[in-house]
Amino acid sequence: MLSRKGGFAIKFSEFVARHIGEEEGLILEAETGDFLRNHRGFWFYTIGQRQGLRLPGGPWYVVEKDIENNVVFVSRNYFSVDKRRRQFRVGSLRFFSGSPPRITQLQCKVRHGPKLYNCDLSIQVDGDDGREIGVVKLYEDDQGLAAGQFAAFYQESTCIGSGVMLESWDDQGFPVCGKALEIAKMKDKSKLGKPVKIKVVEQEEEAILHQ
Repeated sequence: MLSRKGGFAIKFSEFVARHIGEEEGLILEAETGDFLRNHRGFWFYTIGQRQGLRLPGGPWYVVEKDIENNVVFVSRNYFSVDKRRRQFRVGSLRFFSGSPPRITQLQCKVRHGPKLYNCDLSIQVDGDDGREIGVVKLYEDDQGLAAGQFAAFYQESTCIGSGVMLESWDDQGFPVCGKALEIAKMKDKSKLGKPVKIKVVEQEEEAILHQ
């Protein structure tokens, strides 16, 4: 634990471990079902995450999670043309003014990233429970949109509110192969043996050093 300005700062992973605990599970390659390594619990990972996977031959990204079986699926092909998206819905809307902005042309940040997208925001009422849902259309594609991520809205560089992403407009999930799904459901995962040895390609070595 690190001291900061008279208070305390704690790493996210340490905070999660302290409050939720740890439970060993598998990390599988989404396309092949290969057993790559164990992890400490699916709750330590988010879709699109790259840091902290400790896998050679990358970069690797978290692409799906099997919550029931505590399995994390990863891939080196997360960012590709067919995964570009620019529309999504957000719930749990919070605006500092107490109500949605009258101006619909705003800027948006997703995944706590530094990039600011120009976007259109329209507010709709969910038919099931009457909650307000935001429909966001980015002016350019983003390849990492996923449910559960935060979206922050800006007007002239000032943050005016935020919401939690429900799903991207065309979100069908990452195509995890049948073999990987079957392995995830195995009761006795000790039968898998040791993790496979991942081959590191020369041009990937520099990228690994910067993970």
